[in-house]
Amino acid sequence: MLYRRIGTVAAAALALTVGLAIPALAHVSINPGTAEKGGWTKLAFRVPNERDDASTTKLVVTFPTDHPLPFVSVKPVPGWKAEMTEGKLPQPVVSDDGDKVTESVLKITWTGGKIEPGQFQEFEVSVGPLPKDVDEIAFPTEQTYTGGEVVKWADAPKSDGTEAEHPLPTLKLVAAASGGEHAGMAMTKAAPPAAQQTVAVMKQSASSPASDGTARVMGVAGIIVGLLGGGLGLASFRRRSTAA
Repeated sequence: MLYRRIGTVAAAALALTVGLAIPALAHVSINPGTAEKGGWTKLAFRVPNERDDASTTKLVVTFPTDHPLPFVSVKPVPGWKAEMTEGKLPQPVVSDDGDKVTESVLKITWTGGKIEPGQFQEFEVSVGPLPKDVDEIAFPTEQTYTGGEVVKWADAPKSDGTEAEHPLPTLKLVAAASGGEHAGMAMTKAAPPAAQQTVAVMKQSASSPASDGTARVMGVAGIIVGLLGGGLGLASFRRRSTAA
């Protein structure tokens, strides 16, 4: 009965996850959607193919020029060629360190590969340091299909709060953490191997209903085995006493 309940819960959770993931894949998006101000991060531009009769063959991501990113590197994608375009900014910008910035990465273009119908691809970049004085930065994106169709992902949010037809890929910036998670990560790294294994098991149990259910079943089984062992021992003792 317990296993049946676990299976039902797991199936429902999977269905909910898939249901939430389908709309998320409908547009070009940035993952993760948030990063810490002043820090470094890896961004993945997730690009789904929205056409049934065409493939995506080109992607152009435009980088911000009002808050330029000093360092940008690209992770290779098998079958795709990445070309980084650098140039002068429309207006010089003073960085958080007080330096005057006149040139930066303007865009990255990926070509040579294909995203077939029903598929998606992620294009990863490492960027930083992120600006400290804004709450978000945007990356207008152009997606080109076979046949020449170009979809521009650059629509700002609507005034009524509803999603635009081609929403602008945006990275939200949040204040840097003062401790908490970072402190926990440091403790895990400094802990001896046995303690690290314990932390891993605790994390797995907390995040997996199936693991929790299995643990309970094993616990009950252990109690039953213990009781049976005790009963057998008591019966043997009584037989010896009678024989004596």
